[in-house]
Amino acid sequence: MSNLYNEISTALQDGKTKTVAELVEKAIADDLPTEAILKQGLLAGMEIISVQFQAGEVYVPEVMVSARAMNAGAALLKPLLAEAGVTAAGKVLIGTVKGDLHDIGKNLVKLMMEGKGLEVIDLGVDVSAEQFLAAQREHNADAIALSALLTTTMQEMKNVINAFTEAGLRNDMIILVGGAPISESFKNEIGADIYTPDAASAAAACKAAILARK
Repeated sequence: MSNLYNEISTALQDGKTKTVAELVEKAIADDLPTEAILKQGLLAGMEIISVQFQAGEVYVPEVMVSARAMNAGAALLKPLLAEAGVTAAGKVLIGTVKGDLHDIGKNLVKLMMEGKGLEVIDLGVDVSAEQFLAAQREHNADAIALSALLTTTMQEMKNVINAFTEAGLRNDMIILVGGAPISESFKNEIGADIYTPDAASAAAACKAAILARK
């Protein structure tokens, strides 16, 4: 394996955005396989950050900085990946439900999912059931991740699931729920598919569920 992959991974873990971009450019110039640069360099580094985050060895700021470095490298690879016909492992819609303006948890889950090689479409905050439905019709995602931080907005998750059920789309995708007041029992109560207590395990569970369906 090229040492460049390891160098990219290490620079990403250290949050060195400029270095990651330079190393990715060098890897491209050296004609290394685009998919390998992504998987063995960028995603491998983000996976290590994800494991360290779960273990409490790094915190949200470090994850954000590493993700910025990953995105800088991924931006350089994107046109080449498209040219080579390389697609993401799956597509996920993510958003904080209607009435809730919190986005730190949602943003962290998005970063972790991108670090797993998933394409994530971020709908932002205060997203209604109708907006989730419209986005799904446009993007045909494999999964939808719903976030809520307030006990008063938790029920909006059920409204989203009901909207998908009524539209006949519920069985076409995996629905994840998360946020401080959410629990496994609440997930079961509203008929969602996946609940995890943290961003890293949410990303891992989502990817595993998508791949299991393919």
